[in-house]
Amino acid sequence: MTTSAALRGLTTVTLFADDLDAARAWYTEVFEVEPYFVRDGAYLEWRIGDYQHEFGILNSRFAPHPLGGGQPAGVIVYWAVDDVEAAHGRLLTLGATEHDKPTERGPGYVTASVLDPFGNVLGVMRNQHYDDVLASMRSRLAT
Repeated sequence: MTTSAALRGLTTVTLFADDLDAARAWYTEVFEVEPYFVRDGAYLEWRIGDYQHEFGILNSRFAPHPLGGGQPAGVIVYWAVDDVEAAHGRLLTLGATEHDKPTERGPGYVTASVLDPFGNVLGVMRNQHYDDVLASMRSRLAT
């Protein structure tokens, strides 16, 4: 039985940056689209991917916990991609640094991650489950 408190999926992923202008420029290049929502000096948000997931950057001064010390902030959020090596390589070319090289985690599952220029961990993943769910949804929509 599902309750109203059940976790149903990700909605908005929020990372932090000290320099929102630089974060806006970098992530606009990564996503190849401008943010759809902007609060000057405070917050940026893009809708990206197959399901238009929300990805936000909050000015670090509003962080609920201190950031710094050269350590990555937050958690690793993995974004589905078709080619992990290509996506990982593109992020490195755009100025990210390697956090975890592309690694097969099991049949149909490959992950990699980078540190963005603002100290956040950004993951990319080929995930067979994601592909299966997407194919199923597309099939239902076609009928």
